[in-house]
Amino acid sequence: MDEKRIKPLLNGSAETMLQSFYARAMYSTNPNNKFKDAKAEEIVSKLDYDFGRAAKDFAMSGGVVARTVVFDELVGDFIKKYPDCTVVNIACGLDTRFYRMDNGRITWYNIDLPETIEVRDSVYNENGRISTIGCSVLDPVWVEKVKVRGRMLFIIEGLTMYLPREQVKQMLSIIRDNFDNAYVMMECICPRFINKEKVEKSIQSTGAVFTWGANCFDELGDIGDGFVKVKDDNILRGMPMVNPAFKLVIWLPFLKKIAQKILIFEKNTSR
Repeated sequence: MDEKRIKPLLNGSAETMLQSFYARAMYSTNPNNKFKDAKAEEIVSKLDYDFGRAAKDFAMSGGVVARTVVFDELVGDFIKKYPDCTVVNIACGLDTRFYRMDNGRITWYNIDLPETIEVRDSVYNENGRISTIGCSVLDPVWVEKVKVRGRMLFIIEGLTMYLPREQVKQMLSIIRDNFDNAYVMMECICPRFINKEKVEKSIQSTGAVFTWGANCFDELGDIGDGFVKVKDDNILRGMPMVNPAFKLVIWLPFLKKIAQKILIFEKNTSR
């Protein structure tokens, strides 16, 4: 008898995680892939969801693949430097990065809204060094559930563009005020794409709206209070993994300006 498929009941920004998940799974099937996501390939078949729009949304899928390549590189480098670190993956959705990054020593927390974690738990059944927290990142109660501390990496991927400015500030202040060794990798969209989610048709269909963006750490203003810049990065070097032709144009200043950014910063411990 076929295994009963799971129907995820999500909408808005929570539903966008299904589009991202599908993009990674489909890229993983490419023989020339830069990363293998066997877990995503396995789970796609267990979900009762129409991925038709996601399959045709090349703008969305290309961006997801490119940022995955760059985030994997950045997170992998951090783990090599701090092999016993604790990672908090904010707005995790169905992300599978732990399974690509695990060195047998890291502790990993996946945090997302309760309805999203319900879907995740139904297909992953995670425990041990990897666990889930079903809570809004804007509710500081989630901090108490992070039992293992030490050197802390916070991954914020595919979230800030759906939050108003004040909520981004609130999220970062909770991290700053509760974790002494906080190191943050945060994806942001270019501000000129605010309210232009129609560029990615599968995202538009969920009802999610792009509301905030930043090009660099300095543009955060008081959002970044208590943190210091490590570096500003972007997803461009991941684009040739989507299409080799991008190697010819990724040097263009215009593309660098509009590409999704990854801002890297850490808690200021000097004051």
